[in-house]
Amino acid sequence: QVQLVESGGGLVQAGGSLRLSCTASGRTSSSYGRGWGWFRQAPGKEREFVAAIWRDGSTNYASSVRDRFTIFRDDAQNTVYLQMNNLKVEDTAVYYCAVARALSLASKFFDSWGEGTQVTVSS
Repeated sequence: QVQLVESGGGLVQAGGSLRLSCTASGRTSSSYGRGWGWFRQAPGKEREFVAAIWRDGSTNYASSVRDRFTIFRDDAQNTVYLQMNNLKVEDTAVYYCAVARALSLASKFFDSWGEGTQVTVSS
């Protein structure tokens, strides 16, 4: 069973940057899935897709973060990153990573969710 742990969250002023990390342990080759995704959930809102990276290295981004966030991975370290630049107050949320089991951005096709890391952006 794959276990994911997110880190790197914190408090930052609007316009600043953070880099989130998601490290996997207990992974087998078959448990890697089709890729990795980042999601976020703000207070009082539903969990929403942020970014994904697939086995072939291609990526997808939500329109709200495109051109500001970048997803990338280090396979040797079993780690996926989310570089967040030009942060906005609206980016405040708990950020989660997960494994993709299908070629879809819907959260129901992801599993092995981490417990999340808090990102707070102040004005």
